[in-house]
Amino acid sequence: MSENKEQKNKIEQEAEKLKQETEKLKQEKDRLKREAVQLRAKAIAKVKKKKKWKHTGKRLRQWGTTCAVGAFLITLLIETLARQTVTGGFVFLAEHPLVFAYNALIVFTCLSFCMLFRHRIFVFVLIGSVWTTLGIINGLILSNRMTPFTTNDIKEVKDGMSIATNYFSTAQMVEIGLGIIAIVGFVVLLFLKAPVRKNRTNFRMVIPGLLIVCMMMAGGTSIAVRANIVDTYFPNLAYGYRDNGFCYCFVATWLDKGVSRPDNYTADTIRGIFTKKELNTTVGYSKMDTAEKHPNIIFLQLESFVDPQIAEDVKLDRDAIPYYHELMKKYSTGKIQVPSMGAGTANTEFESMTGMSVKFFGPGEYPYKTVLLDKSCESIPFDLRNIGYATHCIHNHRGAFYNRNKVLGNLGFETFTSLEYMRSVTKTPKNWAKDYVLTDEIMDTLKETPGSDYIYTISVQGHGKYPTEELIKDPKVKVLEADTDELKWQWEYYANQVYEMDEFVKELTDTLSKFKEDTVVVMYGDHLPAMSDLTDDNLVEGRNIYQTDYIIWDNFGMKKKDMDIYAYQIGAELLDRLDIHNGTMVTYHQNHRKSKTYLADLEALQYDILYGDRYIYNAGGKMPYAGLDLKMGVKDIKISGVVEIAGKYYIKGENFTEYSKINLDGEILDTVFLGPTILGLNEEVDPADVGKMKISQVEKGNEILSTTEQTVE
Repeated sequence: MSENKEQKNKIEQEAEKLKQETEKLKQEKDRLKREAVQLRAKAIAKVKKKKKWKHTGKRLRQWGTTCAVGAFLITLLIETLARQTVTGGFVFLAEHPLVFAYNALIVFTCLSFCMLFRHRIFVFVLIGSVWTTLGIINGLILSNRMTPFTTNDIKEVKDGMSIATNYFSTAQMVEIGLGIIAIVGFVVLLFLKAPVRKNRTNFRMVIPGLLIVCMMMAGGTSIAVRANIVDTYFPNLAYGYRDNGFCYCFVATWLDKGVSRPDNYTADTIRGIFTKKELNTTVGYSKMDTAEKHPNIIFLQLESFVDPQIAEDVKLDRDAIPYYHELMKKYSTGKIQVPSMGAGTANTEFESMTGMSVKFFGPGEYPYKTVLLDKSCESIPFDLRNIGYATHCIHNHRGAFYNRNKVLGNLGFETFTSLEYMRSVTKTPKNWAKDYVLTDEIMDTLKETPGSDYIYTISVQGHGKYPTEELIKDPKVKVLEADTDELKWQWEYYANQVYEMDEFVKELTDTLSKFKEDTVVVMYGDHLPAMSDLTDDNLVEGRNIYQTDYIIWDNFGMKKKDMDIYAYQIGAELLDRLDIHNGTMVTYHQNHRKSKTYLADLEALQYDILYGDRYIYNAGGKMPYAGLDLKMGVKDIKISGVVEIAGKYYIKGENFTEYSKINLDGEILDTVFLGPTILGLNEEVDPADVGKMKISQVEKGNEILSTTEQTVE
């Protein structure tokens, strides 16, 4: 019995053991099955992932190709528009293939960022449209002036809009407006209708791809600069754009601003430019004896003023500037090298006011639009104020143009008389103020102060755009020969404007010759006119497109001394002849013009004064010349009373102009100019508010230039 029982137990144990082993085998089988399922799933996932990455890579390559083709076509279109000919882009590609490729790389890099977005098509077209629009704008600008489109022009949109009617007809303005509306409408429609990717963007592939593109851009830039494929300095902005491509140059005008810091910039190197005697006497901020009587100094910067016959292909029936030529025989004269061609008035005046060269700033930069907006700068006006001069600026155009109403105080001017403060202004057929008005304005300014005056006068009559059809029916000067009919009418219009400007110069000098105070006038053209046929190749021998002619006229018998000069040297040269030697830049140009490091030291001084630590002044970083509170207009605008007639109010006073507007609590009211002593109010106001009304001078861009402190009583 016991044996059977033991045997039975043994069998049961064996059975239990078999059962457990069977269970283990089953569990192992399940585990292997699960692993097989997992491995299969992983294999499937791996295949799917591989297919997905392969698909994504294929899509990115497709988009890369699309961006490359788009960049090529956009660059080709931009360069075609820039050259104003159908084949211009292809010519640029053939003559400068590496430069073309680099410009296309810039556009390609921008287009590549569309791959970050699900609205990929929309973003691609949007970026492409931006570049295309910039190219179109550049083409339009080059059809009206010699200087191409820069990022600095974007800051001048308000100024540009204010004079747009001088360049474009009403029909052209309507076409441009409709074009803008069409572009905006297309972009909105594209955003609404363009396909949107359903899948999320694969950033793990896109971002590394974009990094590679950016590295290509950085590497390409380094190679292009080091191999001199593209230039880093544009002495001629128009030629710079022509030779280096629009895209590169446009970006350069955005990134390259101000004056570069010198390599060895220390107090010792800056102050070491001058001798100890110069540092102790004339350099920097120093008050000098104001008892000595000095002559009045007038700078007359004539808009686009030059003899039309410097162009070989232009023949006139008479001399367009006979009086100017007569003065050149009697008074000091020569060629003056100006910083721009066809535009850039503000940069010519900046150079002659400060003794600084704009070539050291970014390409296409206007210091009036950048550094001088919030910084003062030592200048000839500041230097002359130190010896008792009153300083004034006169310009028969908008006071806010080029920010002059904000900048001139930072250059040491006490007053600024702009168009808004002038009376009896006549206009050219292209709606620019004629220069005759400047004679009375200059004489009024001279008579306002008992001492010596420095007056910087900027004319505007010769300004383009010049018409391509006959506009003057009975011209004083006729063009006998020109390459095309369009050029004939452009030159004929221009020749008649400079003829009248020449008459103005005679009127001014005749008036000053009878003036009892010693006076000297420096006159010159700010740049050549914006004529498309003006190049170095078709100017008469010995001329280039950056030269005009200057004259130093006086009424007290200065010795004639002829020489060619740069605009940034003309002020110091004049003061040297007048035995005036104070001021940093004045001293530098008078004493160091023959130095081997002349230009390098000039650049270093500009950096120190405008951007650096002002070592030249021992000022610890501070500018010792504080900006002045610029007064707009020499003559005070006054209110003498108010009259009510038939329910309407009339303001009586003095020195009103057509830009005088009634101001009530900062709001400009509808005003009628009835004469220099009376204004009419063309809307109803509460009688209780009449006593709070003031008079403001409001320029064409609706900016208030000044407001009387006096109210109506």
